[in-house]
Parts: sequence; structure tokens; C-alpha cells
Amino acid sequence: MFEKIKPLYDRVLIKRIEINDKTPGGIIIPDAAKDKAQTGEVVAIGAGRLSPEGKAIPMQVKVGDVVYFGKYSGTEAGDDYLIIREDELLGTVQR
Repeated sequence: MFEKIKPLYDRVLIKRIEINDKTPGGIIIPDAAKDKAQTGEVVAIGAGRLSPEGKAIPMQVKVGDVVYFGKYSGTEAGDDYLIIREDELLGTVQR
């Protein structure tokens, strides 16, 4: 599905990374206790935003980055995808 979505300006398309159903100790987490994942992989980015002078400001994230975002950030795009502004991202996972 994401191949049909091209984010505009400083928006980022993220595919949620699901959390495990079990804790490291083997406890199964019920669906009611699970929250939507707040981490995801960047699958598409917009062209960036413009400065007041009209110059392009490059995006800080790139396709393939794993990012953290707030619980209520962005707009749902299907079950597994989220469109979010770059400035709503909280950070990236360093590999």
C-alpha cells in the first residue's frame, strides 16, 4: 500500500514496528494491554520544507531510519502506516 503514498513537504511515511507478544521472561502480553507501537521504519519522505527565504531545508531522516514518535502523533494511513511531520519525531535509533 505504501508505494501509492508520497508524503508532501516535511512529512514522513512510517511503517509501525510491532512489539513482541511476550516479555523476555516469557509472559504473554494480552491484546488489551498492548499499545500501538511508537517506533517505526521510515518508508518514504517528502521533499522537505521551505525557509522564509524560499530555500529548501533538507530532511534530517532518510528512508530506512528507525524512529520514535509520540503516542498521538501523526495521521493513520491504514493499519500499519502513519504520516507524521518530521518535527513530531522524537529521535532515531543509531545502528
